[in-house]
Amino acid sequence: MRISQKARMNRMFTNGGCLDVAVDHGVCNEPSFMVGLENMEGVMDTLIRAKPDAIQCAYGQADLLQNRPEKDKPALVMRIDMGNPYNAARHRVMWSMLQNHEEPIIGALEKDAAAVVVNLFMLPDEPELFRQCIENISKVRAACEKYGMPLMIEPLVMLPNEIRGGYQVDGDAEKIVTLVRLASEMGADIIKADPTDDPEEFHRVIEAARVPVLVRGGGKEDLRIVLEKSAKLMAQGAKGMVYGRNIYQHDNPRAVVAALMAIIHEGASGGHAWEIYNSV
Repeated sequence: MRISQKARMNRMFTNGGCLDVAVDHGVCNEPSFMVGLENMEGVMDTLIRAKPDAIQCAYGQADLLQNRPEKDKPALVMRIDMGNPYNAARHRVMWSMLQNHEEPIIGALEKDAAAVVVNLFMLPDEPELFRQCIENISKVRAACEKYGMPLMIEPLVMLPNEIRGGYQVDGDAEKIVTLVRLASEMGADIIKADPTDDPEEFHRVIEAARVPVLVRGGGKEDLRIVLEKSAKLMAQGAKGMVYGRNIYQHDNPRAVVAALMAIIHEGASGGHAWEIYNSV
């Protein structure tokens, strides 16, 4: 008997859209990602009060959200894998592994998560890393089907490390679309995809996915540019965003959340969202 994922999905997608604030960066073992996440109790309190649709974290921080008594708190999206592609210096051996290989979603079930998220890394000349990701997703997909847990797959096409340290995102639409299609073929319920270099091409990613697509934020940028780009990507068919550093490394995360929520749920333009940000 297949258990439906619908009830859990509904926790994330309010009125069909979702802002998922990612604070799962501690699994990346990269010091620059931790700026702004030193006090997780304070970070989580700020984000819960800001009221995004969801907060994404790993098992070790999930209690800070799920132990809160509020009925209208954000849904939990749980990161259940980790890997080492994010450091500036390339590692001799690249890897990606599930945090619990035998029972990959048991922690998410314990914490009553609304969805789990797993990486699909495509790095130049790293076929073994890619194979590990495929194996991880296959194992997680089977568990998600059994227990009615939505699976978010995060396809990441990265540039060679010698071009930009830390394997930065390759925004080539052809590569992103192809990897997103693979995520769809593997049974993703949600896809967290990188933006294409040209936002006007992002509709191709939506067409390849055939499931809700949330845009990945990446590194911190000028906020006004982030808001303008977010509005353009929503116009191409995205259902929302998964943003981390562009929220938690900002001086006023609550105001950023308010601006992004207006884009997602009210169809606000980038300019209107900027006004909302400045008014909070």
